[in-house]
Amino acid sequence: MASSDSTPAPLSSKKENVTSMNSKIAELSESRSELLKKIQGLKQDLQTWRSKLDTQVKVYRDELSELKKSLNEEVEQLRSEFKELKTTLQQQQEDVTASLRNLGLEDITEEVKETKDVKAEEHDEVQGSKVEKNDEEVHAVSENTKEAEP
Repeated sequence: MASSDSTPAPLSSKKENVTSMNSKIAELSESRSELLKKIQGLKQDLQTWRSKLDTQVKVYRDELSELKKSLNEEVEQLRSEFKELKTTLQQQQEDVTASLRNLGLEDITEEVKETKDVKAEEHDEVQGSKVEKNDEEVHAVSENTKEAEP
């Protein structure tokens, strides 16, 4: 009979354990559901963020591509203008050189310098001879004055 008294006690303890476990399982299931919802929300947010980021990256790439294209066009335009300018300057230089050759003044600066040097020498010679003439005249006048004095 002692065995019949001991049977109900473990049954009620098992019932309490089962009830306690069921409530824990329910809490865990609810917690799991909430976490899954949060994870789904985060996944959705991440997907939205990636999509926006991809769109923005594409916009920036397109803008950079346009800027690069524009810059390359400007660089080509400048190259072309500088090439034209260089060609024009070379042509002008050739024209001036040809004109000087036609005039017989290939290196006009050298000839001008030589002419100035020659003129300066001639001027110095003329000035020197004038000084000598003046000295002679002064000397002659002074000689004449001496002779005229009694």
